[in-house]
Formats: sequence, C-alpha cells, structure tokens
Amino acid sequence: MRIDDLPGELLLWILIASELLIFAAGTTAMMAMRFTDASGFASAQDLLDGRMAALNTVILVTSGLFAARAERDSAAGQRRSARLGLALAALGGLLFLLVKWVEYAREIGAGIGIETHPFFTFYFLLTGFHAAHVLAGVVVLGLVALRARPEPVQAGAMFWHMVDLVWVLILPPIYLLG
Repeated sequence: MRIDDLPGELLLWILIASELLIFAAGTTAMMAMRFTDASGFASAQDLLDGRMAALNTVILVTSGLFAARAERDSAAGQRRSARLGLALAALGGLLFLLVKWVEYAREIGAGIGIETHPFFTFYFLLTGFHAAHVLAGVVVLGLVALRARPEPVQAGAMFWHMVDLVWVLILPPIYLLG
C-alpha cells in the first residue's frame, strides 16, 4: 500500500500517528513503573470500578459504529442519515464524558487523587488526556455534521476512530492488568 492509497489527508494520518505515539509512551512509562511496585499498582488498581470502564467501552465502541455509518452514508450522498450518525457518535462521546466524570467524582470523593500513588498519576493523566480528545472529537463531529460532506465526515470519523483505538489501548493497563 502506498501513502497515496490511504483514505483521507496525509496530515490527518500524521496527527493520528503522533497521538497514538503519545499515548503509547504514557502507557509504556506506566508499565515500566508498574515493575518497580507491582503490588502497589495492583492495590491502587483495585480501587477502580471496572464496571464504569466496561460501560464506557461499550459507549465508545457503539459511537464508533455510528461514526462509521455516518461516513458511509455521507459518501452515498445521504446527508440526513450522515448527520444523524454523527450526532449519535457525538452523543456517545458526551455519555462517555459523563460516565468518566462520575467515576472521577467517586474517586476524588474517596480521597484518591493524582498524588495518591504513581498508578493514579498515570491513571488521571492518561484518562484525562483521553477525555480531552473525546471532547475535541465531539466538537469535530458536530462541526462536520453541519454540512455532512464526504471528505470532512471521513476526517471526523478517522479522528473518532483514533479516540476509540486509544481507549482500547489504555484500557488493559489501567483497568485489567493486575
């Protein structure tokens, strides 16, 4: 496959690759720190509510489906359907943020903060940075929904799929690996 064969603009692919590298670096640093205090990281991780992470995973994956359908509909000239798909994908992003807000509120209410343990430093930084990307993605989806033209919808969907992918990549070390 050649670069010219990739869907979308090269600059968007560079943005996506750089974002993935940033999250990979953060996740790698977290895993390296875990080796220095495996039991402390496991104990800290046990304080998280995995059900919230599971709910957020379902929400984001479902919103990714809506973004993909919007992209397909836009390419087929079905602007109304594309707008609906983009709106539903953005709604999924907002629901994700709401669930994450509730999760943060519970943790902070229990006295857990960014300085509680190195695990929580990584947890709040990685999930907070991801949440910022979700918010940016919601804005992007809303903007491209205004006209629902194929190229912008494709770009918005590509960004949204990167947001989904990042969540799937940070989910195991934060919530599942013990």
